[in-house]
Amino acid sequence: MPPWLGPGSAPVRGGWHERRATNAFVANAFVANAFVSGYDGAMTAHPTAPRSRRERPAKPALTREGIIATTVELMRAEGLERVTMRRLAKELDTGPASLYVYVRNMAELHAAVLDELLGEVDLSPAGADGDWHDRLVRILTSYTSVLFEYPGLAQSALVARLFGKHYLNLVEALLALLDEGGIEPDRAAWLIDLLLQFATATAAEHAHRTPGDTPQSEDDWRALASVVRGVSPRTHPHIAALGPRLLSGSPQDRLAWGFDVLLAGARHTPLPEVLSSSPADFPEDPAVASEASEPSEASEAKSRVDLGD
Repeated sequence: MPPWLGPGSAPVRGGWHERRATNAFVANAFVANAFVSGYDGAMTAHPTAPRSRRERPAKPALTREGIIATTVELMRAEGLERVTMRRLAKELDTGPASLYVYVRNMAELHAAVLDELLGEVDLSPAGADGDWHDRLVRILTSYTSVLFEYPGLAQSALVARLFGKHYLNLVEALLALLDEGGIEPDRAAWLIDLLLQFATATAAEHAHRTPGDTPQSEDDWRALASVVRGVSPRTHPHIAALGPRLLSGSPQDRLAWGFDVLLAGARHTPLPEVLSSSPADFPEDPAVASEASEPSEASEAKSRVDLGD
């Protein structure tokens, strides 16, 4: 009797017939593939115990707030240029497609991240005592400083459409100070855009520069000064005449002076006469306005009837 047959096997026509299957590989969802030998079907390999999904740590639920917070962490650790949907999805242990449920594209994500960082802007001067002008410049300087820390994001801010809570708080604080300073409302409405554009552009200027290659670096500064000193009075008389004054002043002084120029200009420069001094109707969505401007077939037909066509 072959050794792999037990006492319960019986010979049939020159062979052996088993009451139970033997000498076979078996596969089961709960054990590893095992070789079955012997009458009683005992497994010679030790099965690997499965791990229930319930025993694994649950992933935190994916939320817009969580996506933004993780993006900020990655940006601070690796830089904005390294933050992609694929990289972000890996960090959140999900697929890139899942992120688009919460943010439509990278531009919207950048805008959301920027608004989150605007929460760091110091708005306390808005409610403090003192000259309204100085307090306004302090808030704008704080805003610029935040963008200086993330210059890549500042470049995105030049084209982003911001409407988050922190951005609205910033605009509200600035408008309150402009009102306190006696700037006419219609001018303040336009001035707020210029002030933030100037601050944002100043920070965005450094977007593609590394910490060792800033406008204030020794090599850049010396090269620029050398060019200015070497300008010919014959070909560039005004540059030659101003010379060192073109490069004078600290970045902080230049920034504050720029704000002063915009504020003084707004105080003495009226808006175009075509604009009414009264509040205008809230502008419609461009797509809706475009559709509204196109005459419908019914209105065209009515016009033809009225005109006797």
